[in-house]
Amino acid sequence: MPGAVIVGSGPGIGRSVARRFAKEGLEVGLVSRSGGDLGLGGVRTYRADCGDESELRAALDAAAGEMGTPDVVVYNAAIIRPDTLREVDARAQLGAWSVNVVGALVTASQVVPAMARRGSGTFLVTGGMPEPKAAYVSLSLGKAGVRAVVAMVDEEFGPSGVHAASVTVAGAVAPGTAFDPDDIAEHYWRLHVQPRQAWEREVVHAGTGQ
Repeated sequence: MPGAVIVGSGPGIGRSVARRFAKEGLEVGLVSRSGGDLGLGGVRTYRADCGDESELRAALDAAAGEMGTPDVVVYNAAIIRPDTLREVDARAQLGAWSVNVVGALVTASQVVPAMARRGSGTFLVTGGMPEPKAAYVSLSLGKAGVRAVVAMVDEEFGPSGVHAASVTVAGAVAPGTAFDPDDIAEHYWRLHVQPRQAWEREVVHAGTGQ
């Protein structure tokens, strides 16, 4: 099978999701600004700034050229920083939006149509901020934006066999806590293998009973 591509692969959720899919025998491709392999063996790596459309499309093209149309793509890139309404900087907000939302939109437009032509595929996005917080303006807006991206992908491509969903993480990710990235990664695999009649569009990891 062609495998899984993780866009925005870092040492937290990205690495754990990559390991989870690799454990099931899928070939894994990692897209990140560093182009690193996160210490994982046997993965393909691609370098791209997720806020740069040309770089991101080129990396996704390279992955598809080497791996084929992926079975699953995970968009995990985000700029996470505190910022408030009192200190809004338009340029900084646009920069965050380009990674937090537009990168997900570009990724979907690049890979999902090929999945739909094949008749199967999974497009997953790492969400967060179940409720907006005034101390995290750009992240709150961004996570609302990617929920909308998932809804639109589902509307247009769900009937063609593409499962679009988000994993909403309602807390700070850290190993050994209720928000351990290895625990969170289980949601991505479960969404990927869900039968079509049971598809969910959002899973919330609230850190209790997970």
